Amino acid sequence: MELPKTSDIIVIGGGVMGASTAYHLAARGAGEVLLLERDEFFGQGATGRCAGGVRYQFSTEVNIRLSLASLPMLEHFEEEIGQAVDYRQIGYLFLLTREEELTTFQRNVALQHSLGVHTEWLDGDEVRRRLPMMKLDDVLAGTSHAKDGIADPNGVVMGYIQAARRLGARTLNETPVEGIRVENGKIRGVETPFGMVAAPVVVNAAGPWAALIGQMAGVPIPISPLRRQWLTTTPLPDLPADFPFVIDFAQSLYFHPEGEGLLTGMSNPQEEISFGQQVDADWELVHMEAAIARLPLLERAGVSARVAGLYENTPDAHPIFGATPIEGFYLVAGFSGHGFMHGPVAGKLMAEIILDGAATTVDVSMLDLARFAEGRLIEEYNVV
Repeated sequence: MELPKTSDIIVIGGGVMGASTAYHLAARGAGEVLLLERDEFFGQGATGRCAGGVRYQFSTEVNIRLSLASLPMLEHFEEEIGQAVDYRQIGYLFLLTREEELTTFQRNVALQHSLGVHTEWLDGDEVRRRLPMMKLDDVLAGTSHAKDGIADPNGVVMGYIQAARRLGARTLNETPVEGIRVENGKIRGVETPFGMVAAPVVVNAAGPWAALIGQMAGVPIPISPLRRQWLTTTPLPDLPADFPFVIDFAQSLYFHPEGEGLLTGMSNPQEEISFGQQVDADWELVHMEAAIARLPLLERAGVSARVAGLYENTPDAHPIFGATPIEGFYLVAGFSGHGFMHGPVAGKLMAEIILDGAATTVDVSMLDLARFAEGRLIEEYNVV
C-alpha cells in the first residue's frame, strides 16, 4: 500500500494497543486513520512475545475496572471482530509464601469483591489440595479467580488489523517513524523513510519504544524497556487437564498450560533496562531450578521454544493514557506487563479521549502523563 501524504489520525505501533486504537477510531468514523508499524509483521514486538495471560486480580481500582471492561471484550471478540482468540478461562492462582503478603492480598481481594470480582481466598491446605502435583509446603495462602485465563495475542492483533482495514483504515508494515514534525506546540505529521505524512493527530502506541517516539516530539515519557523471558515445554501427559495459571508471587515465577505442555517464566529482579531481546541462558538455569523445585514433573520435559520480550514499565506500574504537552500528540503505553489483557478497552478509551475529549467507558483521567511530574503515582502491587 502506498504511503499517503496526509491523514486525519496516525497511530504509531502495530501491537495490541495500536491495532485496537486504529480499529476503534475507524469504528467511530474518525476519518482517515493510518497505522504505521516498523516491523515486517504486526504484533511481533512486545505483544507477540507476551505470555498471553488475562486477569481480574489487581490491587488498584482502575486496573480492576480496566479488566472488567476489557476481558468481556475478549470473550465476545469473535462475534464482534470475526476472529477467534482462544480465550480460555483456566483461572489464575496466586501462591503466597510470605507473611507480609497476606494483609495486602486480603485487602486486594476485598477491593476486588467490592467491584464485583469474586476472587476466592484459599488457605494453604486448600491450595495444596488443588495442586497436589506441586511442592507447596511453604505456601501460607492463595487467591483464585476462575474467569482469569489466557488468550491468543496474535489473534487479537490480527483481528483488529483486519477489522480496521474493513472499516477503511490504512495499516502499513515496514514503515518506521523516524521523526515527528511539531510546529508552534502542535503536531504537524510524521516522517518516514518514504516521506512525510501530514496529520493533526498522532497516537504514540509504541509500547517499550514509546519513550523514543516521545523524544522525537520533544516529550519526555517515563517508560523503560525491561526484558522478560519464558519457555514452553514438550508434552507433559501427567499435567492435569484443569491446571490453572499458577503464580508463585514472591519469586515472580509462573506456569500455565500451553498446547500439550507448559509455559513457564520467572522475572529477574536484577534485570537492567535495555532493549535486548535475547534469551539469557544463565537466568534460564536459575528459573528452571526454581520451576522444578515447585513442579517436579518438569524434570521429565524438554524445551519446545524459548522467548524473550520487553515489558514497558512506568514508575508506578500503571499505563499512561491521553494528551501530552504537544497539541494533537497522544499516548497509550506503559502497561508494565499487563497491556495485552487491557488492549481491547485501551483502544476504545483512546477513541473516546481523541474524539469526545475524555474517556467514559472507564475513567482513566488519573493515568495521565502529568501525574509523574505532579507526584500522583498510583502503585500496582500485583506485578509479575
